[in-house]
Amino acid sequence: MRWLWLPLFLGWTLSAHAAEPGAVRLGLVVPMASDAGPVAQSMRRAADMAVGDWTPKLGRAVELRVKEDQFDPKQAVLTAEKLVQEGVWGVVGHFYSSSSVPASVVYRQAGIPLVTPTSTHPRLTSQGFDNVFRVSGRDDRQAIIAAEFVLAQLKSRRVAIIHDQTEYGLGLAESFAGALERRAPRRVVLTETLSQGDKDFSTQVARLKGAAPDVVYFGGIFREAAHLVRQMRQVGMKAVFVSGDAVLDPEFIKLAGEDAVTGIYLTFAPDPRLLQSASPLIRRYELRYGSLGPYVLYAYDAVGVLLQAIQVAKPVDNSAQELQKVLRAIRTRPYAGALGTLRWDRNGDLATPPYVIYVAKRGGSVQGWFEQLVSRPAAAGKTPQRR
Repeated sequence: MRWLWLPLFLGWTLSAHAAEPGAVRLGLVVPMASDAGPVAQSMRRAADMAVGDWTPKLGRAVELRVKEDQFDPKQAVLTAEKLVQEGVWGVVGHFYSSSSVPASVVYRQAGIPLVTPTSTHPRLTSQGFDNVFRVSGRDDRQAIIAAEFVLAQLKSRRVAIIHDQTEYGLGLAESFAGALERRAPRRVVLTETLSQGDKDFSTQVARLKGAAPDVVYFGGIFREAAHLVRQMRQVGMKAVFVSGDAVLDPEFIKLAGEDAVTGIYLTFAPDPRLLQSASPLIRRYELRYGSLGPYVLYAYDAVGVLLQAIQVAKPVDNSAQELQKVLRAIRTRPYAGALGTLRWDRNGDLATPPYVIYVAKRGGSVQGWFEQLVSRPAAAGKTPQRR
């Protein structure tokens, strides 16, 4: 899969250097050359659509500089430094929090706005930086939703927590554990770890099975989640599997198998098809490209946030002084986009955190497999309600 997307990625990156005089340059950092390539491609397409929509309003050309950080924090810093050197006016990215956090330091030093469509770790917006914003939620807020669901709806008495030791996975697991402890002390019977990139989790699964939990909560991304839940089912574990937004990916179903994933629960943003504000973009995207990727709306709105601020602030160049006007416009001007009307608090977090619970079931409205719940989970064999 890496090879399939790499030529496209290289072509986009090289073509971006043919800059027009006076063009507004934006950086877009998405994982094109990785297993997440199809998701990244959908985000690139959404960003292109946003540029097409906003260019006439700005009255000047907008150019995307597309980059890759290989999910590596050190490479993320190098990528950020390269974008600064190329004179960008703002950046959309990075994909994972483990890349966004170190890269944000580089953008802060240069005074460049960073709007992330996907990074959810609380640390990103807890550094006291005035140039960082997100159009997604925070892990500690989605963890609260998950903890309340596990207690109130699943009626769990014994919870095991396992995470991948990354900034994202550890942060999600710790936030979930804290939310659980505040509401129902001493429900966690085991905390376990695994390593990103591994596929054999027999040791961890044996410990999980020995702890006899009724719920297993995983902090991590779709690849390890898929291998973990499949191996849990192979040894006969019946515990309900619950995780976060980085697991909602079409590759998760392929890697884990349909039988293993049916009935698991995830936190994610509301189904875009239930958002009236998203309908026009969804129709246009699906007519042009087919199925909607999970972060299409987020990439589109992240670009829109930057370009609306540039339209309002009217900076003459990308100097730190001029970009301060852009930052001020983001902080003070609500953005009405596909995700609805977005406003930010003083940290750059959304004023209203957007998280709900999804269940995995064949025929779900999202990617054909995930269905948004609005009440308690349906009994086996019954269809959950939709909003």
